[in-house]
Amino acid sequence: MELNFTNQVPESGMIYVPVAKDGEIVLPGTLKGAEAEVKRAAKASDFSGKPGQSVTVAGPEKLPNATIVLLGAGEINADDALAMQKLGGKASAPSVKKARSIAIVAPPGAAAQVAYGAALRAYTFTKYMKKAEADELPKLEKITIITDDKAAAEDYAPLGAVLEGVNLARDLVSEPPNILYPESYALRCKEELEGLGVDVDILGEKELRKLGMHMMLGVGQGSVRESQLVVMRWNGGGLEKPVAFVGKGVTFDTGGISLKPGANMDEMKMDMGGSAAVVGAIRALAGRKAKVNAVGLIGLVENMPDGNAQRPGDIVDTMSGQTVEILNTDAEGRLVLGDVLTYTQEKIKPQAIVDLATLTGAIIIALAYEYGGMFTEDDQLAEALSKAGKETGDELWRMPLGDAHREMIKSDVADMKNIGGRDGGSSSAAAFLSRFVEKGTPWAHLDIAGTAWIKKDTDTNPKGATGFGVRLLDQWVRQYEK
Repeated sequence: MELNFTNQVPESGMIYVPVAKDGEIVLPGTLKGAEAEVKRAAKASDFSGKPGQSVTVAGPEKLPNATIVLLGAGEINADDALAMQKLGGKASAPSVKKARSIAIVAPPGAAAQVAYGAALRAYTFTKYMKKAEADELPKLEKITIITDDKAAAEDYAPLGAVLEGVNLARDLVSEPPNILYPESYALRCKEELEGLGVDVDILGEKELRKLGMHMMLGVGQGSVRESQLVVMRWNGGGLEKPVAFVGKGVTFDTGGISLKPGANMDEMKMDMGGSAAVVGAIRALAGRKAKVNAVGLIGLVENMPDGNAQRPGDIVDTMSGQTVEILNTDAEGRLVLGDVLTYTQEKIKPQAIVDLATLTGAIIIALAYEYGGMFTEDDQLAEALSKAGKETGDELWRMPLGDAHREMIKSDVADMKNIGGRDGGSSSAAAFLSRFVEKGTPWAHLDIAGTAWIKKDTDTNPKGATGFGVRLLDQWVRQYEK
């Protein structure tokens, strides 16, 4: 997607003009000659600038190949970054399959955020549509932001780097599981990140076995695909300890022996959404040359049922030295994360850890598809993550986590069991993870099962993979940048 900033009105294409509620319609540059006609059309359509309203008018005589679209924007506040992003998204959304180029007149001071939102909404994933009809494929190739702000392109540059991270995460989640599996995913991380200065290390099953990561290995033992641990280091800061992102990367989840119902099982290709957010966040930090040290760790497995698959009733050792009774093989993400959390603390020794996972269906029952569930007993970390979520639109809702939930996962035959029952399922899952975090370590678990993949469009996300967590993590680590 080509994106540029200019104070010149393009000679062709769709030109979107945001209009505030009850505001005056003011056209820039060569569009001024159409003001009278545009105002007549707006009046005839009862257009008042309310959100959701639009009026389309042919371009003036000087621009016969242009089309003017008045876009209701409600209250325009250039200081409200999310509102300006949504404004850009509302302009690009209807044009993705209709126009090769669009232009958006940006409110003063909002050009970079309008561009960011337009580009976020213009994302598509069509690489496997080989014989699709022309009207099924995206046409949009160029977005022009009309602004007098000479610094707009410079202001957009760091946002563009984050956009690349979001779109990488979206791509990874959208890939089919026969293409993206643990080994191919690990190699993809190298391909995407090493050229940006990220150090990428891949550990296979031999190394994982030596480390004692039998809990993670147990999840993948029913698959012909070898499980992998990928460690991605961005060293952009000084000598301070890094922050760590940990992601669940179940590239396909059948449920294992505790087999899921067949209906909608295809959606389980997105069960690696947490890992995709981690990869995308590292991509964003490297792309904007963030002055921070950050390490992303993702545990990659495929959960399949076969003659060697893990069984309900098995007891497995963990890297932490604790034992776990397996009662349900479909509660597998926490098994992967537990070992990766132990590895993170022993080998990386970070100053703070945030893990992300499409972990439980229970979090969707609690929060629908609007928020990620946040579990932490660290109030300062909770406040910082909540603030980052509100600033980026990757919003979080703090959920309960305490000793009562840890009591739910006590086992009669091992140190713990991997499920705590139906009630409070998301909290007992978080309690399980907390057993692998040393006391005093700032740690938060984000359950993004309802936000990594959406089934209807929003202002800045087309339906499908969202890249949820990339913008959140990028914003959160800014407090550590020097």
